[in-house]
Amino acid sequence: MNSRLVRYSSIAGAVLVWIAFGYVNAEFKFINPVMIPSPWEVVLAFWDLREVMPSDIGISLLRAGEGFALASVFGVLTGCLTGSSRLARDIIDPILELLRPIPPLAFLPMFIIWFGLGELSKVLMIAFSAFFVIYVNTYQGVRYADPLLMRAAQSLGASPQRAFFTISLPSAMPEIFTGLRLGMGMSFFVLVAAELLAADSGMGFRIQEARQQFRIDRMLFGAVQIGVVGFILFALLGKLESRALAWKPKRETESP
Repeated sequence: MNSRLVRYSSIAGAVLVWIAFGYVNAEFKFINPVMIPSPWEVVLAFWDLREVMPSDIGISLLRAGEGFALASVFGVLTGCLTGSSRLARDIIDPILELLRPIPPLAFLPMFIIWFGLGELSKVLMIAFSAFFVIYVNTYQGVRYADPLLMRAAQSLGASPQRAFFTISLPSAMPEIFTGLRLGMGMSFFVLVAAELLAADSGMGFRIQEARQQFRIDRMLFGAVQIGVVGFILFALLGKLESRALAWKPKRETESP
C-alpha cells in the first residue's frame, strides 16, 4: 500500500474517532460536552476567524522564522567551532552546559523586562530556546566524525581546515538537520508561550483570547492551526534535508 496514503488515512481515522467519541460522549456524558467541541464546531470557529487568521499566521511565522534563523546560524557556527577545536570546547562548552538544563521559559519574564513587550523580546527568546538543541546536535556531529577518514585525509596532506570542510562537516549534516528539526519544534513551543503572555496578535494570542472568552472551539482550532502550520514547515524542511543529503544512502524497509 502507498505509504503516503497510509499516513494521510491515519489523520482521517483520528478525525473519525474524534467524531465518534463526540457522539458517545453526548449520550453518556463522560466529560461535559461543552469541553469537547466537535470537528464541525472547530470548522465554524475557523469560519469566524477567517479574516484575522492570515495576519495571525503571518506575524507568528515572522517571529518564529526570525528566532529560528538566529538560532540556526549561531547554533551551527558554535557547534562547528567547539566540535573542531579543543580550546573553544574547553572555553565555551562548560558555559553552555550550565545554561542548557534551565527551562527556556524560566528566562521569559527576564527577556520581557530586558527587551520590553515588543517583537525583540519574543524573537530573542525563540532564538535562545532553539539554539541549544541545534548546537548540541551540530557539536555531536562534528566532534564524532569518522576518525579513520580524518586520519586518512591528514596523512594525504589535507590541512585541518580542508579536512573539516570535506569530511567533518558533510558527515555531521544528518545530525545538524536533526538539530534543525528539533529547533523548529522548540521555536513554535516558545512562540506560543510568548504570545500567550505578551502579545496582541499571533496564533498564541488568539488562543489566549479564546480562553478569556471560554471559547473552547476557538482554542482547539488555534491548536489545530498551529499543528497544520508546523506540519507544512516540517515537510518543507524535510524536502530540503532530502536534497542536501541526497548522497546519504537510505534504509529500505520491506513490507512484512
